Amino acid sequence: MKTFKNIAKWTLVVLLLLIVGVFLFFSIKIQGIKNDGRKKLVGPAPTLTNDGYTFRDLNKNGILDVYEDAREDIDVRVEDLLARMTVEEKASQMFHPFLFSGLESMGAMRLMAKLSPPEKYVGSRGISHFSTALAPEDAIDHTRWTNEIQKLAEQTRLGIPITFSADPKHSEKKGASFFMKGLSQWPDATGFAALRDSLLIYKFAQIAAREYRAIGLHTSLNPVADLSTEPRWGRIAGTFGEDVKISSMLTTAYIYGMQGDSLSPASVSTMTKHFPGAGPQKDGWDAHFKYGKEQTYPGDNFDHHLIPFRAAIKAGTAQMMPYYGIPVGQTSEDVGFAFNKEIITDLLLDSLQYKGIVCSDWEVLRDPDRPGADIMEPRDHGVEQLDVYTQTEKALQVGIDQFGGTDNPELIIKLVEDGRITKTRLDRSVRKLLRQKFELGLFDNPYVDEEEAIKQVARPEDVALGLETMIRSTVLLKNENNVLPLKDRSKVYIENMDKELASSYFEVVRKLDDADFAILRLQAPFEPKEGIAESMFHQGRLNYSKEELDEIMKIVKKKPTIIAVYLERPIVIPEISKEATAVLGHFSISDKALLELISGNGSPEGKLPFELPSSMKAVENQMEDMPYDSENPLYPFGFGLRYNN
Repeated sequence: MKTFKNIAKWTLVVLLLLIVGVFLFFSIKIQGIKNDGRKKLVGPAPTLTNDGYTFRDLNKNGILDVYEDAREDIDVRVEDLLARMTVEEKASQMFHPFLFSGLESMGAMRLMAKLSPPEKYVGSRGISHFSTALAPEDAIDHTRWTNEIQKLAEQTRLGIPITFSADPKHSEKKGASFFMKGLSQWPDATGFAALRDSLLIYKFAQIAAREYRAIGLHTSLNPVADLSTEPRWGRIAGTFGEDVKISSMLTTAYIYGMQGDSLSPASVSTMTKHFPGAGPQKDGWDAHFKYGKEQTYPGDNFDHHLIPFRAAIKAGTAQMMPYYGIPVGQTSEDVGFAFNKEIITDLLLDSLQYKGIVCSDWEVLRDPDRPGADIMEPRDHGVEQLDVYTQTEKALQVGIDQFGGTDNPELIIKLVEDGRITKTRLDRSVRKLLRQKFELGLFDNPYVDEEEAIKQVARPEDVALGLETMIRSTVLLKNENNVLPLKDRSKVYIENMDKELASSYFEVVRKLDDADFAILRLQAPFEPKEGIAESMFHQGRLNYSKEELDEIMKIVKKKPTIIAVYLERPIVIPEISKEATAVLGHFSISDKALLELISGNGSPEGKLPFELPSSMKAVENQMEDMPYDSENPLYPFGFGLRYNN
């Protein structure tokens, strides 16, 4: 009954949002282009020829300027462009907000998040870095959309092209990632950790980079180099598990696969996160929320979490993202990483000699006009008492080059006008940001070819390798009497899977009583939270509620049951493990991959990238910053059976 009420409540919310979206659709359609969004758009860049050399005249002055000349050294081009820019144009480079899909869609979401149409972002505000969190969900549609935005950017005074970034789009939705239709499909990062194969993730990163560039994406907001030592944390699926050697190895391979040995027009730049390690969240609560702002180190293991980031720096990661949390007791000032001089200046920039871009995590400033202000509190942990100008100044002074999720260049402009931030300080950050655009080839050609994109995404061989990887990465936790793989045409009762697809592998029956076996596909348990933002983060408890468990056990105790459970986090399943006939733990795989695995068209090879605790009491007794410290785990780190073929 409670579940039904929750469904009814959220159905009502969705209906209201759709109504608001329709209203906003028509209001933007009528009024959006009439605002000041186009006041700084001065026309497209013509293609000219100078002494036999063809170039894009980005500033529309009829002359071949140094920054427009691809034959010149990149450093020279950067300095030429930097000298032409106003303070306003420089400030605009230092913000990296969300940009949802085109003007006519996502109306309700844009209203909630206070997002502007592209014309205003690019034309009026001069923003040229965007995160495409909820961009068109179809890959080919994305190529058209990014080209339209690049056309807007071309019409600005200097024609600075757009850099588009994205969280993972190759596996099912969780947290900030959204699977994009049309791309090849793969398991979560934890699935790669289960296979411990650096060559495989290198190959995946190369494929993902090719697909990203084909559809107009230039920066991966990845890899997640955090160690998942706190099992209740809600972002474990994006990590490489709790082992520091595996995480360092796979982080390195991912960066090389995405970027190559150095950035080029074929590369995707990587933004490694979340420096200096976001795994040790106190009690597992995520730092997106005020109650999760503390990171704690009861095992005095701060330096251990830093190791994968050292590997990322050595591999040449182009960008680094600090997390939101306060490293309690680790520095002289208990403030979030983006405002923490000892973390950014002293450790990252000075001690580790990091030379790349430092971009804050999204929405760290207490700006009432920021996108998403009505959805989630700002993550200005430890500096809540400061006004937004002072927060911005503090972050810039400690070494932040760019603010994620925020689009208010006026903050920096005012700081310069008031003499609180120097133009030299701006140049230091903008120089890095411009250089990366040049290295990625965006000044010479920011556009993508739709026909070529179709050839480059979801190639049959890539889809096949993704399917194989999903199958192989699955961990076989239990296989009583070697019941798996199931024999052809076994009678099966199925829940939470595509029954039509399953019928091509087995005889699917409607009633449990008619089945030889039951196959239950289960989501990982979590503690439901109210609110749009919190509902996206699965955190808190790792065991099923009594009601949830009772529903599962009714089936498990009646028929031989194969459990396929999503290991989004290190779940607590002693009752299920004891009673089920077979248990498979996977890392976000497709129904097809699971059916291939159960039917024997592939074998599970994964080893657990983290422990599975025996109880919630054992979880609560763990130290947030220590790996492998669960007392008497149900399944230890590295556990994984094979089929007895």
